[in-house]
Amino acid sequence: MATLVFDIETAPLSPEPFLASSEGEPDTRGLSPLTGQIVAIGVYDLERQQGAVYYQGGGSGGEDSYEGFVLKERSEKQMLEDFWIGARDYNVFVTFAGRGFDVPFINIRSAVHEIIPTRDLMEHRYLMRQKTTFHVDLQDQISYYGAVSKKPSLGACCETFGIQSSKEGGVSGKDVAELFLKEKFRDIATYNARDVIATTELYKKWHTYLAPLAFKNFEL
Repeated sequence: MATLVFDIETAPLSPEPFLASSEGEPDTRGLSPLTGQIVAIGVYDLERQQGAVYYQGGGSGGEDSYEGFVLKERSEKQMLEDFWIGARDYNVFVTFAGRGFDVPFINIRSAVHEIIPTRDLMEHRYLMRQKTTFHVDLQDQISYYGAVSKKPSLGACCETFGIQSSKEGGVSGKDVAELFLKEKFRDIATYNARDVIATTELYKKWHTYLAPLAFKNFEL
């Protein structure tokens, strides 16, 4: 089975800095596809061991590389078009919290740009009830669909399983909006690549030790 690991980074649509309230309310505009935009999509082909990050940049349209990932500058519309064209070649998709964030964000921003998805990544929450496309949301799997009292973060899972955290590069998800405002586009792209790398390593652990036997047997 062809497996694609992916992750997105988002930032507010408006370039204007957020004016926090007197209570110090954080800027959450980038967390909604109605007030935010996708500024990076990282993808990794597990079988071919090849990765790419599509990211919004300064308009040069150039390409770069980082830790085996090709970094490709695109507009939001272009990166979504590239994502859905590539998605046709896969039947297993891997995310961390993708069902609650990444996929709804991608779907709605695709609709904004009048792009039709090529895969149904929200087909069914439960893995073994999915029929045409498998979406392995590792947060769902490791928390056993919420049976664990608190859903874990990617960072917590990395620490537990001895995986290098994406935040060890000095950037975390909460920094993306500010980095985008400061036009530090490559920093966002490389952080996104590290997120995909961490998710990939976590998937390997899950697949080896925790994946349902029915899922493994389906792959054979």
